[in-house]
Amino acid sequence: MTTSLASVENILQNLHIEKLNAMQLQALQTVATEINTVLMAPTGSGKTVGFLLPLVKLLDPTKSGIQALVLVPSRELAIQIEQVFKTMGTGYKVNCCYGGHDVQVEKNNLSQPPAVLIGTPGRIADHLNNGRIDTTGIRILVLDEYDKCVEMGFIDEISKIVKQLRHVSKRMLTSATAPIEGYKLPGFTNPAIIDFSIQNTPNNLTVKMVTTTEQERLDTLFRLVCKIGKNPMLIFCNQRDTVEEISSRLADQKLANNVFHGGLDQGIRERTLIKFRNGTHRILVTTDLASRGLDIPDIEHIIHYNLPETETIFTHRNGRTARMNASGTAYLIVSEQEKVPSFFKDKPDYEKLPVKVAIPQPTQWVTLYIAAGKKEKISKGDIAGLLMQKGKLQKEDLGLIDILDHTAYVAVKRDKIEPLLKLIHNAPIKKQKVKMEVAR
Repeated sequence: MTTSLASVENILQNLHIEKLNAMQLQALQTVATEINTVLMAPTGSGKTVGFLLPLVKLLDPTKSGIQALVLVPSRELAIQIEQVFKTMGTGYKVNCCYGGHDVQVEKNNLSQPPAVLIGTPGRIADHLNNGRIDTTGIRILVLDEYDKCVEMGFIDEISKIVKQLRHVSKRMLTSATAPIEGYKLPGFTNPAIIDFSIQNTPNNLTVKMVTTTEQERLDTLFRLVCKIGKNPMLIFCNQRDTVEEISSRLADQKLANNVFHGGLDQGIRERTLIKFRNGTHRILVTTDLASRGLDIPDIEHIIHYNLPETETIFTHRNGRTARMNASGTAYLIVSEQEKVPSFFKDKPDYEKLPVKVAIPQPTQWVTLYIAAGKKEKISKGDIAGLLMQKGKLQKEDLGLIDILDHTAYVAVKRDKIEPLLKLIHNAPIKKQKVKMEVAR
């Protein structure tokens, strides 16, 4: 029997989790005894910890090379899982590979392979095809957010990858909905099912309908956003072009916002999520890409600018709010020409908007960009030390600090940013002079 380098108690302490929830406890027990496991639970329920904990217990500290492969549908999810694994403090090396990431960095990482490799199907397939991944030691396979993989058309690619993993003895598949096609994968037979999925709208979610005309849809959105005011919100659209149009119109009306969709460069997507998480922007206009597997806080308000095409999409979008014991509101903007989707059993209540609205004040935070990161050996302590000592900031003037490979981002109180930039101009971090400016 193998043993991990860190106990479950120490891992939970590192993650600041007091105790596992029922789903995570059952996953820990089931994966230990079953060859194949399907874990179904909604977004925000803790599925990442649910599969990482049993995975860690299966790793063997006496072995070198890749022991576990985690396939995910998006770059952001790969990064998020890697960060969670590192926070767990297991003592095992972890890396992630995804499109848009520096291939040379990934080659270097794979030359000294991690115990756990996380990646998107396309990039993992590329590394396999070029002989950069030795599969002989891979005993554990995780397919995370598998229903999203199906939706994004990754099944053929995943199947080809799975066929190359000839020594896998433990498989886990996670999903927010029933993974109909999961059982077709090689070796994935007779799985144990852990079903904590929620098929119906949670009791603590309020759904409201805002009526409009097609010509006034954008104006209706503007008034709704102003009514919601200072609270963070997600605005869901069906198309990327709509996302860009709405963002531009809101910006014209002095409502700062960010956009998030699959057509953006990876660096922009990472920066967008950072600025949303740290409070620089309270409005995120997005496609359904943001409905799943992203490390963003629980959102109290969801706006469906375009009606969801299916009940599943509606459920995933709303999964960003009303999690656990929190409450949330989902707004449907519906024109006179549209019908409320048939999957609504009860007609939503109408939300009346004021004719005159006040534009909310900007958030108290702004994001500082620093042109150095992990690869330059920069730490959060280095950054906080510079900004507090040289920049004369108080602890309460600093918000979240995010450090990527070659960049870092820091939330700073908006009224402190201009004097800060003057004080830290040309100031070195770890004897390195790096560019520092307000993130665009």
